[in-house]
Amino acid sequence: MNKKILFLTGTRADFGKIKSLISILENQPNFEVFVFVTGMHLQKEYGYTLIEIERCNFKNVHTFENHTHETTMDLTLAKTIEGLSSYCKNVHPDMILVHGDRVETLAGAIVGSLNNILVAHIEGGELSGTVDELIRHSVSKLSHIHFVSNEEAAKRLVQMGEMKSSIYTIGSPDIDIMFSNDLPTIEVAKEYYQIPFDQFGIVMFHPVTTEANDMKHYAQNFVAALQNDSHNYVVIYPNNDLGSQFIIDEYSNLKEHSRFRIFPSLRFEYFLTLLKNSQFIIGNSSAGIREAPYYGIPIINIGTRQQNRAVHADIINVDYSEVSILKALNSIDSHKIQKSNSDFGKGNSAQLFLESLKDSSIWEVNHQKQFRDL
Repeated sequence: MNKKILFLTGTRADFGKIKSLISILENQPNFEVFVFVTGMHLQKEYGYTLIEIERCNFKNVHTFENHTHETTMDLTLAKTIEGLSSYCKNVHPDMILVHGDRVETLAGAIVGSLNNILVAHIEGGELSGTVDELIRHSVSKLSHIHFVSNEEAAKRLVQMGEMKSSIYTIGSPDIDIMFSNDLPTIEVAKEYYQIPFDQFGIVMFHPVTTEANDMKHYAQNFVAALQNDSHNYVVIYPNNDLGSQFIIDEYSNLKEHSRFRIFPSLRFEYFLTLLKNSQFIIGNSSAGIREAPYYGIPIINIGTRQQNRAVHADIINVDYSEVSILKALNSIDSHKIQKSNSDFGKGNSAQLFLESLKDSSIWEVNHQKQFRDL
């Protein structure tokens, strides 16, 4: 069985999720791996994270610039479809693997499903909130195979009419990296990024596309609260969704303050080490919902972006007002949480993924999908 597997990655976040899956397949003689790199990875203002992918020395890496000056998701979708479709006609993959709820993910699912290529979706069946929710479930309906994080996600896919036989529960692949022995020490991470703080919080605040008209005001309130607080901060740029420039513009007001170190992006393993050793994480990133609880790190979750996912009892949820954010910051040092149970796997996702692909039955999935009634 010789199969061509094409992975699509558009952001530093989804690459962190699929890196271990790519790596384990690269070492298998019966699989030929291709990585289609697009989106934020190729934008210098967001750290040009293609460099991190190149460091992995994967055999077949192809880059495609999908950025449009209008920065609207529909045009990004259209351009990504065009580029990926052309690449697939050269490679002829047996399977396209996509992750999560990004617009590039949707492009991958569309190209695969309309070209009779098996589409496998990683972390479908989860709740996102905002427009991400629509994208994630749309991708699930366009996908033939589902690699899910937990049984709750699997149940939702069944509720959506997906066949149980097409669902494989492997956990969240980034957990593999979180608890690996390959993470740098905190000393190495701080030296690498010249972070002088003994104690610090992590800032990750992304735009909410369905609230784009309010993002400038939200960003102003958020940065004002950080300025009026006393903690040190490692600040990481937002993703490149509509409204991100408002946040980046506000971050420019922090550059002259000694309590802040601002980065377009961080290497994933180094980010995990910094998160693990932080006082807390603040913003609206999924890292605060998924990774932080595993490390027992306090979380301040702002606004609506993670509203359907931020159900952990220990998470402090606040609105976008400066007063609410400051109130949470004033209490965060005394806020204690318990480390999360294994809701998203046990660190063996890559191995479970490999075993699934080695099973001949996965390649016998009907390309013509059928809806299964409950």
